Amino acid sequence: MSDLSVKICSVEFSNPLIAASGTFGFGREFSEFYPLSTLGGISCKGITLAPRDGNPPPRIAETEGGILNAVGLQNPGVDHFISEDLPWLKEQNTRIIANIAGNTQEDYCAMAEKLSDSDVDFVELNISCPNVKSGGVQFGTSCESVGAITDAVKRHCKKPLMVKLSPNVTDIAEIAKSAEYFGADVISMINTLTGMRIDINTGRPIIRNNTGGLSGPAVFPVAVRMIWQVYNAVKIPIVGMGGVSTWQDAVEMLMAGASALQIGTVLFSDPYAPVKINEGLSRFMDDRGIKSVSELTGSVKPW
Repeated sequence: MSDLSVKICSVEFSNPLIAASGTFGFGREFSEFYPLSTLGGISCKGITLAPRDGNPPPRIAETEGGILNAVGLQNPGVDHFISEDLPWLKEQNTRIIANIAGNTQEDYCAMAEKLSDSDVDFVELNISCPNVKSGGVQFGTSCESVGAITDAVKRHCKKPLMVKLSPNVTDIAEIAKSAEYFGADVISMINTLTGMRIDINTGRPIIRNNTGGLSGPAVFPVAVRMIWQVYNAVKIPIVGMGGVSTWQDAVEMLMAGASALQIGTVLFSDPYAPVKINEGLSRFMDDRGIKSVSELTGSVKPW
């Protein structure tokens, strides 16, 4: 039998599949389908310092090859997460990643401090958020802003720090290098691509926020390309995501340079996707005599 376990920052995952933030909630609903130990880990719904109601509907809509969403980080806040959700999650025998988002550097640092004394295994830094002190420009759109927020949060974070990169940039490899230089332990990528669709009958965008994040199979080739670029630019591990729907996708993204994978949008249409992907990945490895999933990471042979 092939070994699906992976080790990232000395933390061992039973397999490389992690439920992506924003698609799995805090796992309670999916625990009705299968034990959450089936997953290598869970990146929990993005949390903020204070509770948020999110954006008004419609805020999620299907589009060809994926979905557009502008949920707006609806969540109960970091204190509720630590006191109410985390104790239950730690009983599920899987790794827990806390995804944090904020509008100021101080927000991020305060959450990192709170989570440092909790039982989470990683803190994932969602930097696709508007920095209100810089006129609403996202934290993740330049080397300087990525370096500054990574450096600040790292000083307050005792847990391994995973920095989640936005694809809506000019040079993602340079941004990844900045995150690495300023203390990121892991890169996770890619977050959603900004997109828009219009209802031609009403003349209005299909979601209330006008634009939203595009995820699903449509973004997969972009994700593979960016992961390959970053793999060749940094030395820290990469957790890949972006449209992974099948075991073949999983193999491809691992070959591009990912050490583990987050899967998300496919869960809305097939909650059993992680089970199927793990089974297919294991068969692929057995058929080719690959003993460890880590052998696949970065094994692509460019022309």
